[in-house]
Amino acid sequence: MPITELESQSVTTQTDIRLGTSAFTAAGWESAFYPPGLKPSEYLGYYATQFDTVEVDSTFYHAPSVQTVEGWYRKTPPGSLFAAKAPQIITHEKVLLDCDEDLRQFLHAMDYLGEKLGPLLFQFRYFNKKAFPDVKEFLARLTPFLKKLPKGYRFAVEIRNKNWLVPALVEVLRERHVALALVDHVWMPRPRQLFQNFDPITADFAYVRWIGDRKGIEEKTKTWDKLILDRGPDLAEWVEVLKPVYKRKIQILAFANNHYAGYGPGTIEQFRELWQRKGCGKIASPRLGPASGENQKLFE
Repeated sequence: MPITELESQSVTTQTDIRLGTSAFTAAGWESAFYPPGLKPSEYLGYYATQFDTVEVDSTFYHAPSVQTVEGWYRKTPPGSLFAAKAPQIITHEKVLLDCDEDLRQFLHAMDYLGEKLGPLLFQFRYFNKKAFPDVKEFLARLTPFLKKLPKGYRFAVEIRNKNWLVPALVEVLRERHVALALVDHVWMPRPRQLFQNFDPITADFAYVRWIGDRKGIEEKTKTWDKLILDRGPDLAEWVEVLKPVYKRKIQILAFANNHYAGYGPGTIEQFRELWQRKGCGKIASPRLGPASGENQKLFE
């Protein structure tokens, strides 16, 4: 059922912390994460027994079909939550201009997740001065776009220009209740530095992405089956900055990319252990229950 037809409480933010990965499969996962013999069509159903949220990466390349989204819904149990990237035609090719129809098509398909639809991310690339001389020029493009966004959804914006992380950007996002994505990326400030400059929480949820250094780690491996970098100190820093956010009863959604340390599921487990060791409270296990369709056997 499209989200626009749901009762209002179904899109209310829950005050909890959810952990997942960016995409639910990658080279190496078939042996490191998924049980032997599991069919690719069963991957998502099994993933949902381990994590209660996922950031869908494939939507960045093109809007999914309604049939694909309905499949995501059927293969996951109640309580699952899908975040997804907006298509690159919106953020990278048209850069927010003349993209109303592209956005409409994307949202129309994503509506079929119903109550399982989580935040939708507008991930922007690094913009040089030829694209936008400064953050003011970018905000002149971003602000009218945000004002046109339909209600009933949750949105997040990711910026890759560290010098653009200024109060003016934060206020534009806060006014529209759009989350500023908090990223751990080789180009961007460390989380403590970000929180020292201003309050980066601009919505009733926080959207965290552990991205890392894609170029650097791909010089070491392109098979994502184990942790190859020690990110313990970095994740411990994230625990410290997110604790106050959690105490504010703001929902936290955090996603680990394989490029962060070599193996997304391993990064999530490492963060979970650090969070609980620091006395921040237990992170709930996935909300297991019968799947809606073909993967029900995975939940029995």
